[in-house]
Order: sequence, then C-alpha cells, then structure tokens
Amino acid sequence: MNVTAQNILRLAIPNIISNITVPLLGMIDMAVVGHLDSPNYIGAITIGTTMFNFIYWNFSFLRMGTSGFTAHAYGQGNTTEQANSFLRSIFIAVLSGLIIIALQELILKAGFHFFDADPKVKMYAAQYFHVYVNAAPAVLGMYTFNGWFIGMQDAKTPMFITIIINVVNIVLCLIFVYVMNLEIQGVALASCYAQYVGLTASAIVWFTKYSRIRKRIKFQILRDIPALKIFFKVNVDIFIRTLALIAVTTFFISVSTKEGSEILAVNALLMQLFTLFSYFMDGFAYAAEALTGRYIGARQNDKLKSLVKNLFKCGLVICAIFTLIYTFGFTAILNILTDKHEIIVLAQKFHIWVSLIPICGFSAFLWDGIFVGATASRQMRNSMLIAVATYFVLYIFSYFAGFFTNNILWLMFIVYLTIRGLVQAFMASPILNWSK
Repeated sequence: MNVTAQNILRLAIPNIISNITVPLLGMIDMAVVGHLDSPNYIGAITIGTTMFNFIYWNFSFLRMGTSGFTAHAYGQGNTTEQANSFLRSIFIAVLSGLIIIALQELILKAGFHFFDADPKVKMYAAQYFHVYVNAAPAVLGMYTFNGWFIGMQDAKTPMFITIIINVVNIVLCLIFVYVMNLEIQGVALASCYAQYVGLTASAIVWFTKYSRIRKRIKFQILRDIPALKIFFKVNVDIFIRTLALIAVTTFFISVSTKEGSEILAVNALLMQLFTLFSYFMDGFAYAAEALTGRYIGARQNDKLKSLVKNLFKCGLVICAIFTLIYTFGFTAILNILTDKHEIIVLAQKFHIWVSLIPICGFSAFLWDGIFVGATASRQMRNSMLIAVATYFVLYIFSYFAGFFTNNILWLMFIVYLTIRGLVQAFMASPILNWSK
C-alpha cells in the first residue's frame, strides 16, 4: 500500500505554516533589536534565547514523547491511552514550569558562567531573561498540547494557535518597543503574553473539540507507576539526546561570545537562517511523527516504508529550494535583519556555511521525525551522541593545534549535522521493520 506525497503534505503543510512563524518571529525580534542604537542588543537577545533554549529544549520530550505515544494510541483506536498520554505530559509540564520560575536567579547565574560577554550585553540579557522566564508554564504546556494534537493527526489546530501566538507577539513587540520604548524588555514581555494566549487557546480547543477524550481522563493514572516508568524510559532517552543537541548550540554561542561582540552578532544572524530552515523541515518531521506512530500502532509496515520513501523525496525538494535561496539571497536577507553595514560585510565571509546547511542537515530532521513516531528514542539518542562527540573532537583538535577560527566553528557545526543524518540512516533498518 502506498503513502503518497499528498498524504504527507496533508499533515506537513499545516505544520510548516505553524513552524515557519516561529523562526520568522525570531527574525522579527532580531530585526527589531538589530535596528536599535547598539549591536549589544543583538548579542543580548542571542544569549537570552540560548539560555531559554537550554532550559526548554531539555523538556522537548514533552512534545516528542507525547506525540509518539498518542500516535500509537490513535493507530490502535485506544481513546483511554490518548487521554492518559495527555494527562501525564501536561502535569509534568505545568509543575516543571513553576519550578523554573522559582529557580530563575540560580538559573541565570549558572547561565552567565557559559558566556564571556561584554557587561552591557549581560545586563540586557538579564533584563530579557527576568521577564520571559514567567512564560515557562505556558511554553512547556504548549509542548504537551502540540505533541498531543500532532499524535492525534491534527495538524491544523497547532497551525492556527501558533499563528495566533506569533501575530500577538509581533503586534505587542512593535507596541512595547517602538511606542512604549521598553527596548529588549518589551521584546520579552510580548513573547511572554503571547505564550499565555496560546496556552489558553489550546485549552479551549482541547476542552471543546476533544470532549470525548476529556471524559476518559482519570487522575489516578498519575499513580500508575509501571505506565509512568514506560513514559519516562522513552523520555529519558529523548532528554539525553536533547541535552546533547543543546550542548552543541550553547557551546557555539559561548565560543562566539569570546570572539567579540561583532562575531557574536554575525553568528547570531547566521544561526537565524539555520533556525528558519530547521523549523521548515520540522514541518515534515512532525508529519513523519504522526504517520509513523499511526502505521506502527496499526501494524501497517508497507505504508511505513512508503512513507519514508516519499518523505525523503519531499525533503530533497525543500533542500534544493533553500540552497538556492541561501546562495543567491544571502545579502538581501541580512539587510532585512540589520542595518549595521560592518556586521553584514563580516557575515559575508561565512556565507558558504549557510549555503551548506540544507544539504547537510535535511536528512537529520526527517529521521528525527521517524524515530520519534516509532518511539525509537534509544537509536535517536545514540546517533546524536556520536554526532556531538565528533563535533567536540574537532574542536579539541583544532584548538590545541592552534588553528581554531570562526570558520572552523562553522565547519564543526556542518559536520555535526551531516553525521547525525548518516548515523540515523544506518540505524533505521530495525525501525522500518518494526511492525512485522
């Protein structure tokens, strides 16, 4: 039985639309601070968002794990387990968010140990952090809702809610920064309010559209230790995998801070282009999660193999489009993000690495989606650890050999992306025969 590109695009396109608003929002935030009176704002928002990525991405299991378990339950037609997977995840999300708020001072002090930045950059980053940290329960709660909706083969609801979040965020950002002159605190405040709008909208949809599932909620499931062990076993692997991923991105920014404010600003801008591509590819990865979990739950192995084949065909098309955009539209994109001519000129020295991102990175995102849908967290963890180990071995070698530069930093990142995809492809065979 064949899974056509149309089956994939039915889920991928809404996910792409919702995902693409996230990096676009980040680019708008970067453009707002990039046109303020100091390049220190660019570095500050980069450090602030990196710290939050370090925090929140460690909880990405709330989305990935929830998506995989829910998709399996959907394929089996098990409404009770659909309800259980949501309740376990949302409970952990809200509790974790409150703990993050309570520990914010400790987290901020620990975070600054990794960034040897200018004192003014740190001051602005602290202002951003203290405001946006209050969104922690909403951010983590949205991880649960988005993962659950995707597992239920519902890509449209996250799309509409994400669009709402980002429209609210953009409007408030412009008002707070340009009308109320709140500068970087205004950017953080806009993001905080927008996350709670999204959480409220998600809860309303869940209570109304999925009332039949809501009736299956039994709070005593939180005392079901064997079920929680299975939930955490998969999610611990995802946590380790995500921690390794964060180690790469955090180290990238940490090293950039030591190269001076201009290199930090350049790398921050260039990483926006990686983020744009990654969120676009995640639209297909989310479709892969939903469909892989569904076909494994229903034990439809022929459809699973057809899905993978057509998924990579779609991925190659997207890869080609982004390569062309980044090759020929690089300077035009940078001019949108900042009016600092010296930053744009410096960034052009590293153009080649941005052009290589799509071809070297697309397969890793697609395999991630397949592995998540299959709840093959161990393989995903191991492939990430191998790629990250390669990344740091290259750094250690170049550093002690005395030829480390920003070009080497980008080379390390490109190699890391490539290794991820290659190792995952090697490990995929047992997954593609999962349902036999």
